[in-house]
Amino acid sequence: MTLDVPADIAEPCTRTRIVETAERFFRQIGYQKTTVADIAKALKMSPANVYRFFDSKKAINEAVAERLMREVEGAIAAIAARKGPAAERLRDMVRTMHGMNAALYTEELRMHEMVDAALSESWHVVHGHIERKSAIFERVVADGIASGEFAVRDARLGSRCAQLALLRFFHPRMLVECAGEPEPTLDQQIDFVLRALGHRAGA
Repeated sequence: MTLDVPADIAEPCTRTRIVETAERFFRQIGYQKTTVADIAKALKMSPANVYRFFDSKKAINEAVAERLMREVEGAIAAIAARKGPAAERLRDMVRTMHGMNAALYTEELRMHEMVDAALSESWHVVHGHIERKSAIFERVVADGIASGEFAVRDARLGSRCAQLALLRFFHPRMLVECAGEPEPTLDQQIDFVLRALGHRAGA
């Protein structure tokens, strides 16, 4: 007996399989060398079937980039949702984001190439990631303002300035180019940002 899978369930599953397979190829041979035919062959389907779900190779590249960025967003959102001082959550968010990005973009150079291209071409997924990430940071800064922990008054501006000050530890290209710089360390920069936000210990 064959069980028919409804199209509204099967299609998202197939899209996910395509993205997962593409990511695997990107890690192994690089996104530029990976072809739609490679992905289709691995999934035992025709290239035409892949194009039913993604209208171009670029769309697949973007989907992989978004998948990676969503993983980072999920990790820092979980930290932001925890109870506890805003400064501690902010520090943990920054450390987590730095660790995930450094592992992906400095240790896996083929993946770095893909994301670097995304940044250069201003893919819409990058802009979406920046906005979602910024919203998470803003919520934590707003929590710190509400509790009297941070002296700044504008959560949006404060969080954006904080992220800009930390860019060297987030940005894929800067992570690679600044890898040998001894100072400031990540924690030194976080301390600087917390002071800039007017952190009041024990508030």
